[in-house]
Amino acid sequence: MAKKQQDNSTFDRKAQLRINALREVESPSVIETHGGFGKIFATCYAHLRRGVVFETDPDKASALACQRAAWAVYETDCAAALADGVGFHLEPNFFDIDPYGECWPVIDAIFAGMPSAPKRLVLVVNDGLRQKLKMNGGWSCNSMAEIVQERGNNALYGEYLDVCQELVKRKAAKRGYALGRWAGYYCGYAKQMTHFAAVLDIAG
Repeated sequence: MAKKQQDNSTFDRKAQLRINALREVESPSVIETHGGFGKIFATCYAHLRRGVVFETDPDKASALACQRAAWAVYETDCAAALADGVGFHLEPNFFDIDPYGECWPVIDAIFAGMPSAPKRLVLVVNDGLRQKLKMNGGWSCNSMAEIVQERGNNALYGEYLDVCQELVKRKAAKRGYALGRWAGYYCGYAKQMTHFAAVLDIAG
């Protein structure tokens, strides 16, 4: 069976969401959790002098290192590395999270590994979990366990943007953040992808 290809049909919207979100921080220090082929960097981040990118594929990681000589490039799993504090030496305040599937393990790793809390934090996310939720698979996802208890398994597909906003609020609150601004939408084939951006400010 041929490997399923990632849906990149909404690249322009994906890029614009990031360009808009960059305006929310005065001096962006970016962590890109899944560097891929570097197209988002070329479109959105090439003007930034420093940042961090993760990529598990050796060939892609090598190409990313050539593309962005001033950035820190790590050929490793981003969630495990972030949870261990890797990349936080550049005091990041802008996280570009673009996994093939769900985003929640990466977001949890960011909050777990963050040694100190910048006054403002921005998350820009591509999430692919909605496809699984369409097949009522939320009950099998650890990240959805609490929400399934509250809303029921069948509701998650239709309410997933609301679920995303609520989960970001809860996870951020544990590190002292309140949600300041939010934008999100469904896109891609059969609207199975979810894009959102969250601006988080230290509460109080």
